[in-house]
Amino acid sequence: MHGNQERNPDIHWPSGLTPADAHSFHRSEAVVPVPPQRALSVLTDLGGWVDWVPGCESVSADTFTSAFEVRGAGRRFEVFVGEYEPPNRLGWLWIGAGVRLYQAWLLTEVADGTRIVVESAVRGSAPKALDTLSPSWMQILDELWQAQLARIRTETSGVPEGPRAAGAVGLSRRSPGAGPPASLWLP
Repeated sequence: MHGNQERNPDIHWPSGLTPADAHSFHRSEAVVPVPPQRALSVLTDLGGWVDWVPGCESVSADTFTSAFEVRGAGRRFEVFVGEYEPPNRLGWLWIGAGVRLYQAWLLTEVADGTRIVVESAVRGSAPKALDTLSPSWMQILDELWQAQLARIRTETSGVPEGPRAAGAVGLSRRSPGAGPPASLWLP
């Protein structure tokens, strides 16, 4: 259990993968200047993930579905949608060799657009092979959050993408044909 003291009580966690059960936990929030429907549509546009999700090489579906496969840096993850209540709630379980990750999204309309809260819990079934206790998992989840946030802001505001698009401090964009950042898939 790492850093889960400030978790949001409105998030529905699957049994065995709550922040208290996790080897690593990540929480972030931001306000984006778009309605919740638009923010959710960007997150669920699976066909565009290879263009903006760090390290994503392929997704088995172009349109949002209840289960799909994601590949990155030679690793395969099966993704199962556990909760989908448009436009306010999304939760998905990522299962890969030796690791499970549950990522939950809350999208709430506010005066300035949408308040987004994302929390992720990581659990490794083989901690010796994949160190889920490592601080690098926090970095991995933060990089993913920054990429997702930047994409929502860019996609909805028309701001050109770049290394620090939409205030995504520290986010490095992948150039076409470049390999994925290994740190996202291999802590």
